[in-house]
Amino acid sequence: MASIRPRTVGLRELKNQLSKYVRLVRSGEHIQVTDRGQVVAELLPPGVAADRQQHPGLGALHRRGLIRAVAANSAAVYARLRKSPQAGRAKRLLDAVRAER
Repeated sequence: MASIRPRTVGLRELKNQLSKYVRLVRSGEHIQVTDRGQVVAELLPPGVAADRQQHPGLGALHRRGLIRAVAANSAAVYARLRKSPQAGRAKRLLDAVRAER
């Protein structure tokens, strides 16, 4: 399971245990590589760079297939509704509901 906060690993340890860290990245982990305590690189699963602006937990759920991304919110996404054939119908319906109270 991917963690919310990135895991950090020193450059020497990464070199000595590269296979281990590649497996972690493959499973969804975000790993920051440090050199003398300073972050110099990041290892991310493929395609994650595009969703770095979103919450890391959502990205991890998406990569695991538990949620799916949707289109950006725009008028083009929604089906166009046709106009009501009767003018004032909504008002009459609301008046009827309110009269029952």
